[in-house]
Amino acid sequence: MKLLLLGGNGQLGRELRRSLPALGQVITATRDGTQAQRAADFLQPEMLGPLIRDVAPDVVVNAAAYTAVDRAETEREAAFCVNASGPEALARACAETGALLLHYSTDYVFNGTASRLWRETDPTAPLGVYGASKLAGERAIAASGARHIILRTAWVYAAHGNNFLQTMLRLARERDILRVVVDQIGTPTPAGWIADASASLLARPNLPSGLWHLTAAGQTSWHGFAEAIVAEAQAQGLLDRCSVVEAISTADYPTPTRRPAWSVLDTRKLQRDFGIVPQDWRAGLAATLAEMRLDCPAASGRSRD
Repeated sequence: MKLLLLGGNGQLGRELRRSLPALGQVITATRDGTQAQRAADFLQPEMLGPLIRDVAPDVVVNAAAYTAVDRAETEREAAFCVNASGPEALARACAETGALLLHYSTDYVFNGTASRLWRETDPTAPLGVYGASKLAGERAIAASGARHIILRTAWVYAAHGNNFLQTMLRLARERDILRVVVDQIGTPTPAGWIADASASLLARPNLPSGLWHLTAAGQTSWHGFAEAIVAEAQAQGLLDRCSVVEAISTADYPTPTRRPAWSVLDTRKLQRDFGIVPQDWRAGLAATLAEMRLDCPAASGRSRD
């Protein structure tokens, strides 16, 4: 199998660089070609089709995305270019060449008002530009005629990059009290597990086209996630101080973009169709922090006691 990985330097892209080689030859593209074989700038969607036709992959894995949720409100054109026009160009080229397109989307396509797990068939109603741009990308891919798999995920983090986990660890080293929103509920999902699940899925023959939800199992609030981060990081020797995590409401932490209050995705279709069983979000957090601990000689030398 020949795979073209786009967005190879991102949070998810770095994990996919680890998981995809088991499937065959992986050609990685980044925005400027740094640490990769090819360049793929999604702010220039016109360059994506020629890239796919030149590489001629069996599978295109698109881990590139505009993810600055608040900044998207003032950079609408850039968000739609990267999250909608780029995927549309990819899908058209895949339709021409017969390549399979694996694309990642987000829980932000929903408005967060449900009282049960969000299903793939539920009506979408994004609250901001970021969610609207990702939904436009989904629709463009589905309408392209390309063989495609769209995976919606949520609350993604990793042992590297800029994410909630990294922010909480940094703040916990600096402050005695962390104030974190308690009335937004979702499922923290490690990028490493998403990458492993993606590789497992792509290893299957005769994949159907469609949309699936892919997150870890369980649910918590941002406040609950922060509490778990601090507790587990202390247990693994990554934090020396004991910060208190104080619960606040969304109203106490205004942002340019409204966030969905309820972002828990139903993954039963994924389990039924592919046999992929999500790991519990707490287990994913422990594994991610253990990875960070191995990369931190000072922490690795401390006792968990």
